[in-house]
Amino acid sequence: MDLQLKGKNAIVTGGAGGVGAAICEALAAEGANVVVSDINLERAEEVAARCRAKGVKASAVRTDLTVDADCSALVDKTEELLGQADILINNAGLWPTNFVTDIGIGEWRKTFDVNLTAVFLASQRFVQLALAKGRKGKILNVTSQAAFNGSTTGHAHYAAAKSGVVTFTISLSREVAAKGINVNALALGMVDTPMSSEALKADRAYYEKRIQIGRIAKPEEVAGFAVFLVSGAADYFTGATYDATGGMIAR
Repeated sequence: MDLQLKGKNAIVTGGAGGVGAAICEALAAEGANVVVSDINLERAEEVAARCRAKGVKASAVRTDLTVDADCSALVDKTEELLGQADILINNAGLWPTNFVTDIGIGEWRKTFDVNLTAVFLASQRFVQLALAKGRKGKILNVTSQAAFNGSTTGHAHYAAAKSGVVTFTISLSREVAAKGINVNALALGMVDTPMSSEALKADRAYYEKRIQIGRIAKPEEVAGFAVFLVSGAADYFTGATYDATGGMIAR
């Protein structure tokens, strides 16, 4: 299948590791140029180098998603580096652990800043530029099964923010679909990444029992789905959240 990604320019937030890095490399393998956005510039540059080795343009951009200006500036920086931004993948996530009785307001706000507000700000700037220049585009927002199931392990703030991503995706899609901008979300379950490593080390069996397939996903497995959803092969899909959870949602 031709995904029609050759020569397209993509932004991936949280691109320095885990699912984000896998998405960046999968995009590069399809011929897309990539801006690897992450707060860890050194690791982002390592991912960008692996992408460049596949024959595409790739740059690392340090972005602090708790800083409003950084979220919008990321899209402008991509336009400067690559000429235009065709694809935005809001992948970055923050998954702190605390039960509701112990969540401080600072932790609550930071969780929403990274998981929801940054999605809004980057998407807003992406759409503004696309509409101003009469361009089509693709936005993919990475959410979680927790948006539908809630949290059982001390992540209520994360689940609430990720739920917001789902409804924001629907609303934005309704505003821009007729203008050629597709907006979808991808709900992940447990993926074997640095973000989930401590939880999996503590009780991997607990999470495996919640998954119909019976195992934790590898980043590359969900990255392929993400790349499809921002490809030319997915032009008719918008306003939906797709499950990549191994059956955790089963809805």
